[in-house]
Amino acid sequence: MNVEQLHELGIDAKWFDPLLETFARFDINTPLRQAAFVGQCQHESGNFKTLEENLNYKPEALMRVWPSRFPDMETALEYAHNPEKIANKVYAGRMNNGDEESGDGWKYHGRGLIQLTGKDNYTLCGDALMLDLLRDPDILLTPQGACLSAGWFWRKHGLNECADVKEYILMTKRINGGNLGLEDRVAKMDTALGVLTA
Repeated sequence: MNVEQLHELGIDAKWFDPLLETFARFDINTPLRQAAFVGQCQHESGNFKTLEENLNYKPEALMRVWPSRFPDMETALEYAHNPEKIANKVYAGRMNNGDEESGDGWKYHGRGLIQLTGKDNYTLCGDALMLDLLRDPDILLTPQGACLSAGWFWRKHGLNECADVKEYILMTKRINGGNLGLEDRVAKMDTALGVLTA
């Protein structure tokens, strides 16, 4: 990959060095693997622009997305449009986060190109990358931290192997738990592959 190819994909040049470091560190070392990584990250991050989970929900959306946490309009109204409060409720007691009052839900909400979420993931990823993500979670909002954490996630979930055989449905399930945005993801991966092999 070179800077011109990155530019052709509409990605800012500030991502070039972090991407190369990530590719080298996590064996993302073929055009197929690189195209899959770039395409999935483009989808997940709005083309490398959104590095933080959007938790600004309307009350109706809270009830739809988390019906057990927001069973009625009264509860939903209390939390609506308050991302920090929402994160502390919906991520409480999960992924080794403390209770709602601990603030862990917000402290360890989704960050990075493939949004790392939860104290467990911040701990494991931070240990692997030798970064203190528990003390400074906003490292994941830097190009290097965002890329490297996505690379860590990529290898942990066997996504190079999925890329090798173009198993994009399984890859997408491993990234987001379902097939959300599959068509866009595949289009972005195919475009990236075309650019990287031109």
